[in-house]
Amino acid sequence: MPKEAIVVEEMDKGAIEPRRVTRLIRLPEVQHRVGLGRSTIYRWMSEGKFPKPVSLGGYSVAWPENEIDEWIRRRTR
Repeated sequence: MPKEAIVVEEMDKGAIEPRRVTRLIRLPEVQHRVGLGRSTIYRWMSEGKFPKPVSLGGYSVAWPENEIDEWIRRRTR
């Protein structure tokens, strides 16, 4: 399954420039990917050690998949 989709759109000048689109993932998938529990994720967010989620409205939040993938890459170097 691809991590990101490349969307190609035409610019006004006729040039084609790729635009990266990432999906948003919810807490259960984030937990599964990083191997951490909810409380650790939220504590590390408050300490600046983990990416912050984006609000989806109300109490719903999700993380951009590319930010979680980058966090994992930095940790595994």
